[in-house]
Amino acid sequence: MLADLRETSPDLILHGADLAHGGADPAGVVDQIRDLGWPEVLGNTDEMLVDPDSLSVFASRTPHLKKVFDAVAEIAAATRDALGAERIAGLRGLPRVQLHGPIALVHASPDSLWKALQVEAAEAEFEATYGKLGRPIAVYAHIHRPFIRSISWMTVVNTGSVSLSYDGDPRAAYLLVDAAKPEIRRVTYDLDKEVRALFDSGIPYADWTAKMLGSACFQMLGQ
Repeated sequence: MLADLRETSPDLILHGADLAHGGADPAGVVDQIRDLGWPEVLGNTDEMLVDPDSLSVFASRTPHLKKVFDAVAEIAAATRDALGAERIAGLRGLPRVQLHGPIALVHASPDSLWKALQVEAAEAEFEATYGKLGRPIAVYAHIHRPFIRSISWMTVVNTGSVSLSYDGDPRAAYLLVDAAKPEIRRVTYDLDKEVRALFDSGIPYADWTAKMLGSACFQMLGQ
């Protein structure tokens, strides 16, 4: 990913959040993004690392997914231990919105770190949700499914994910905006190396994460 960014050489790089949860080297990722100095927003997994109760509140609304959220909580606890207090404090200070010129960036939606529209949502829903940001290009992440849609007076874009894609394409995804024209770029990375690192890290449920990385689709735990 960094090699591709050096090739495209953007003037500004923004990070759409969910830095560390579930990866093989959460501390290394947080340190690298901090060293790069990219402006960021707060994501839902960042929030649950800072405030475990935020996951409990969200999980309570979907009791049929208790097994999944129990696993997520266990992974989060291990990630929290790997990060340490100083890095977690840095996550706590992240803003929820980044505004730069014509672009507004949030993690999920302006009103929630946990709820975002799927690509199939109606145009009116997109305008009602992201129009309040007041920018002609509204960008979010969260759903791990990149897309670009023109909605009335604005363009709504999902960046996709730099790993753990849910659109069937295992390559990393990011958004490039050139002369106000958004483009989704896909970047191949060494998936086998990442899977080996996951298992070597000792993080809980590495097999579950590895299956989702390989399939590029969300899978229920145990499937």
